[in-house]
Amino acid sequence: MGDPQPLDPDTAQARLWGEAILGEVVQHLAGVGASRAANPVPAEQRSSIVREFIAPPPESPADFTTVLEQLTRAAADSLDTTAPGLLGGFVGGGLYASALAAFHTAALNRFGSLAFAAPGFTAIEEGVLRWIATGVVGLPSGSSGILTTGGSAANLSALIAARYHRLGEDFTGGTLYVSEFAHHSVAKAARVAGLPASAVRTVPGDADLRMDVAAAARMIADDRAAGRRPFLLVGTAGHTDTGTVDPLGELADLAGREDLWFHADAAYGGFFRLTVRGQARLTGIERADSVTIDPHKSLFLPFGTGALVLRDPAILAAAHGLTGPYLRDVGAEEGLPDYAELGLELSREPRGTMLWLPLQLHGVAAFRSALDEKLDLAEHANRRLAGLSGIETPWRPDLSTAVFRARDDAATSRILDHVNADGRIYLTSTTIRGYRIIRLAILSHRTRAADVDHALDLVAEASV
Repeated sequence: MGDPQPLDPDTAQARLWGEAILGEVVQHLAGVGASRAANPVPAEQRSSIVREFIAPPPESPADFTTVLEQLTRAAADSLDTTAPGLLGGFVGGGLYASALAAFHTAALNRFGSLAFAAPGFTAIEEGVLRWIATGVVGLPSGSSGILTTGGSAANLSALIAARYHRLGEDFTGGTLYVSEFAHHSVAKAARVAGLPASAVRTVPGDADLRMDVAAAARMIADDRAAGRRPFLLVGTAGHTDTGTVDPLGELADLAGREDLWFHADAAYGGFFRLTVRGQARLTGIERADSVTIDPHKSLFLPFGTGALVLRDPAILAAAHGLTGPYLRDVGAEEGLPDYAELGLELSREPRGTMLWLPLQLHGVAAFRSALDEKLDLAEHANRRLAGLSGIETPWRPDLSTAVFRARDDAATSRILDHVNADGRIYLTSTTIRGYRIIRLAILSHRTRAADVDHALDLVAEASV
């Protein structure tokens, strides 16, 4: 065997690799407007691809061109979350500027957990968090939080903070209250945090699928009478199934009366607060103790960007903060937080640049305009669907999701299959109160009226 390949490429090789990958990305984005949302390959070919990629790495260096071709094949057999016709979920679209920030941050490899290691990057992250907390959500000055990998991690940290603040070290008998349409990550967070399944109390929704506040009040009273310890009320600002927003103001009132921590899961809907309509529909979220909000959804960023903001971030530190003797020589940076003290991770990248760079390069107004467009498109879709024979639209859109069903589940399934067979559009369904419901989730910055109308034309063809 000869000398091993050096782990640092020389300048020429680094540029060759970088330009080749950049060229592939730019070429993909140039054609994304006409791309298929779903790109399945035959089962036999998929099995071959899986066998190829699941094999262990080679002992000697592989040819770069061959490796890049392999990456291209892996991406081809997938849902294309950059495609404007992917309307089956909250995918965001993945902004190019954010991807560039991720590359820059990873290549420079700065340490993002402790402020002393990279105070400039910490200031970028803290500035973005304060803007989300006060400028978007509407929490008071001094509010902040932590950037996470997504809403599930944010909901877990919120639950831990609420449990610690309201129940202390002994959380026996603690109960929390969620809508029947709450995201399952809340119940999962409760399990991970050591609470039994019986601690998660599911409050029924009303006819419009919003949490029934009166029912929640009765459940809280009954639990107190039975010796349980209610501590957390979770409202959802945009259900995953339908995009419906719970009555956040009324829930804030209830939480205040009952001395409960009020958490708003706005992973999907939070950034619609940048619009006038979004502010009206999410009124009450500014009264929450904590808010989960995902930039990879309604800020159109790539996956791996989530956030938790709190009215009092010191509670987050009290619930999560521990240290080790090996950190005895680490000093604090005045005015900047140590994110290792605020969350679950001790080693992490600086995450703020993935939000900061696109906000700097595009400006907030561009995001506000795009979000307004998505609200318009959902209302347009709902109007067209309501006018189709054999189609029911049981709930109007609160945000950017329109839902519909046919006369029975079999007919609904046929419509879904017909739409997805087209390839350019991809929809998904859910089950609500015994009915199969198709979701038309409009949340890519690339989705335009023509894409939505194409989807609706396919629905019309199949509903005849």
